[in-house]
Amino acid sequence: MTDECGSSPDKAIADRALRLHARYRGKIQTIPKVPLRALSDFAIWYTPGVAAASRAVHADPDEVYRQTNKANTIAIVTDGSRVLGLGDIGPEAALPVMEGKALLFKHLGGVDAVPICLDLNAPEKIVATVKALAPAFGAINLEDISQPKCFQVLDRLRESLSIPVWHDDQQGTATVVLAGLRNALKVVNKRLDQVRIALIGAGAANIAVFRLLTAAGADPARMVVCDSQGILHRERDDIAATRESYADKWRICRTTNAEGRTGGGEEALRDADVCIAFSRPGPGVIEPRWIAGMAADPVVFACANPTPEVWPWQAAEAGAGIVATGRSDLPNQVNNALAFPGIFRGILDVRTRAIDEGAAMAAADALAELGERRGLGRESILPSIDDPAIAVELAVAVGRHAMEMGEAARPCDTAELRAGAERRIAAARAATDALIGAGLIAGLDDAP
Repeated sequence: MTDECGSSPDKAIADRALRLHARYRGKIQTIPKVPLRALSDFAIWYTPGVAAASRAVHADPDEVYRQTNKANTIAIVTDGSRVLGLGDIGPEAALPVMEGKALLFKHLGGVDAVPICLDLNAPEKIVATVKALAPAFGAINLEDISQPKCFQVLDRLRESLSIPVWHDDQQGTATVVLAGLRNALKVVNKRLDQVRIALIGAGAANIAVFRLLTAAGADPARMVVCDSQGILHRERDDIAATRESYADKWRICRTTNAEGRTGGGEEALRDADVCIAFSRPGPGVIEPRWIAGMAADPVVFACANPTPEVWPWQAAEAGAGIVATGRSDLPNQVNNALAFPGIFRGILDVRTRAIDEGAAMAAADALAELGERRGLGRESILPSIDDPAIAVELAVAVGRHAMEMGEAARPCDTAELRAGAERRIAAARAATDALIGAGLIAGLDDAP
């Protein structure tokens, strides 16, 4: 299927992707959602009729959710400083990724998403810009922003905005990891509160994973976290010296690794039941022999994109019981794309004012339960990303959580929430199918 380094299949995908991106000139567009039958319709949708809608919003700002598409529109905001395993490639180079994210939001969740790539570096400037843009959006999705900047931006925007702010690299990733790990541990017959967990990589993703796993019952004393300089422990003076900027890493130094291990990835994985890696693209970042030194029947999540830290077949040959990656073309995809469309569908439909750790837990529970209903196995710990039930189940779970917490401005019963999510998602897919059917979007089969 692949050569030893795995470059041939990936090169073929990259070559086709480059050709097709250029052919379609990107992946998203804006089209009307109202009928336009005659010149007289413009008098309703634009001047003079539109003035009535503006006056209504001016008199009651809450009317913006009825008179405009704000209730279904989000911003995907990035500065391009840490993109998809590619690093600091800048805002323009980040745009293809943000368009792809917007495509998934629409197709999987029925959510209209606008990519906003900022040519800014300072956290305070990003915060100020997003605050200025916020009136046009029902929620904000932060994406591919380097740490510690991403934590600072998220915290400040949450404090200052009255709409939900979510950092998908943190919270979305952690949600899917928790769901996947719960089901993987069921398959190998181990318990979350008893397993030893090694986190390879200490960026935004794994720091959020650490937070959510400990909130779900994992024992931090049994966890070992490893960054590019080695295992985190109390004597890491380099982290202590930057504790104000990297407060989360310093907290991990003080609360994990009860044995006081030092060294690198091999030592971190020794006797571990679980490896969760969000570090740098591989392969070769995690050596198969390190996996051979783990506990019996270990779970390995090698989630770097676009190439996992170790190839699944190498991990399996070294003794891994379950292997997951972030890729859709390999078994057991653990990727935030399984979570964000449904989560945003839910927060928009009930108009939650904020989105918290409890929402992530609720979404993880729903995702894990759906995976269990679909049938668990060593190569099927979560449902496939194209399962239309995922976004609906997560929307219902997140919406109900918001209502239970008193954070929903538009509460409704579960049946209404479910029906609304199903209708919006079906409409988004039907619209694309109609454009393809009419020849307005050329099918991939016609592509060179």
